[in-house]
Amino acid sequence: MSKAFTRETEGSDEDEDLPGLPPLPPGGKNYITPAGHARLRAELLQLLDVERPKVVETVSWAAKNGDRSENGDYLYGKKRLREIDRRIRFLTKRLDLAEVTDPSVHHGRDQVFFGATVRYEDGEGVERSVTIKGLDEADSQAGEISWIAPVARALLKARVGDEVTLMTPGGPSTLSVIEVRYPESSRQP
Repeated sequence: MSKAFTRETEGSDEDEDLPGLPPLPPGGKNYITPAGHARLRAELLQLLDVERPKVVETVSWAAKNGDRSENGDYLYGKKRLREIDRRIRFLTKRLDLAEVTDPSVHHGRDQVFFGATVRYEDGEGVERSVTIKGLDEADSQAGEISWIAPVARALLKARVGDEVTLMTPGGPSTLSVIEVRYPESSRQP
């Protein structure tokens, strides 16, 4: 088949990240906790070892059934295969760039570093608690923010009792660090 009759968009997503996921900072590192790294790796292995082979088998079976233009199993399978391959490429890139950082090494310290759970008070007297995590593992619903978030950047390297300035669209806001906690080491000696 002539290349003129193929869709360029299907194969041109090689360097595309998934929509809605923030890009890594230019020249920055992809810091991630050991648990986050294990979760991404498990997802990658699940896609490679379980999901992709199942979809390939379904597409192969559907292709043998004749007319592919109206074959829902074939069309959906091909689309799902592209989605899986895109996610595999994304996870592979992110894991290659990942720098696993164990926050438990800071256990007992009062300074904010990657992996800290920080309780702070904003300029209006509202107390909040956030855990600073990696870009690919932060979950705002669980009170986790990525280390590149403005609040995290303002809090990093502050100590208990420090006041830091957070630049917001409404102007500067002062955050007072109340408590800094780190997880205990899960390694056995």
